[in-house]
Amino acid sequence: MRIDESRALTIQSPGMLTTVQDAGRFGWMASGFSPSGAMDLAAMRRANLLVGNSMDMAVLEMTMTGVTATFGCDCVIALTGADMAASCYGQLPRYRAVAVRAGDTLICGSAKAGVRSYLAVAGGFALEPAMGSCSTSLKFGLGGYEGRKLRAGDTLPLRCPELPVPRLEERVLPAPLWPGDATQVCLRAVLGPQDAHFTQEGIATFLGGWYTVTPASDRMGIKLEGNRIEAVHGYDIISDGIAPGSVQVPASGQPIVMMADCQTTGGYAKIATVISVDLPLLAQARPGDRVCFAAVTIQAAQKAARAEAAALHRLEKL
Repeated sequence: MRIDESRALTIQSPGMLTTVQDAGRFGWMASGFSPSGAMDLAAMRRANLLVGNSMDMAVLEMTMTGVTATFGCDCVIALTGADMAASCYGQLPRYRAVAVRAGDTLICGSAKAGVRSYLAVAGGFALEPAMGSCSTSLKFGLGGYEGRKLRAGDTLPLRCPELPVPRLEERVLPAPLWPGDATQVCLRAVLGPQDAHFTQEGIATFLGGWYTVTPASDRMGIKLEGNRIEAVHGYDIISDGIAPGSVQVPASGQPIVMMADCQTTGGYAKIATVISVDLPLLAQARPGDRVCFAAVTIQAAQKAARAEAAALHRLEKL
């Protein structure tokens, strides 16, 4: 397909791993397709709302290092998530809507803290959804831009809005409301569904210590290393469903937190499920960062989800 470069974003350098992601594809897990979608949904949604998009539209997810890319038309953009020292015609602030001109080049560096940065463009990317989503599934070569990570020379079509984004100077998230860049985070988790497979000592170990994020972590799962979690009679179960946030414990006794590209079923016991609003904290954890777990009730998880929804609703009113 021929793309009009005057209404497109052209990639000069793609960074380490940059993909198109939205809120994910749903309704296909029974057929073996994971949801995919942005690892840090909170950052993705805030980027979209800052530029006047609906919160679940597709953005660019940049991992560890960001893109160098040129805008073919006047645009309004927002960057959220990890600080990649972005510049265009000068230093580009995060969590603020910014106008760029046709011919301007966005240059993103390496993440100073955190892992993933998100670029939203007013109007979004003019890409065809696959199975209801524009999210890239690298495993299946599905969605996004040709089902793959971006390469130098790629040209992404833009849906530039005809009307200017209103009250541009007011479209900013104050720094006190930005997520922190902590190297230690505590994740709230609901115990189960297979916590009975673990000894009381094993559950105490899981909830009582710190775990280190390993370099083997990726979009499928965050692999952790720490004190071994003890099981009652082994770690295997008859395979059943998995969702993002599930904490599997294989025979090593080391927990793995399932993330956006997780498999849909698995045969290791799941000691807990990290609540949805805390998964963005884990999405920004770098190898060597430390995490711990705190048990909460389903009711507490629902309360946290309602609070996050309310915060997004307030941002929608900008």
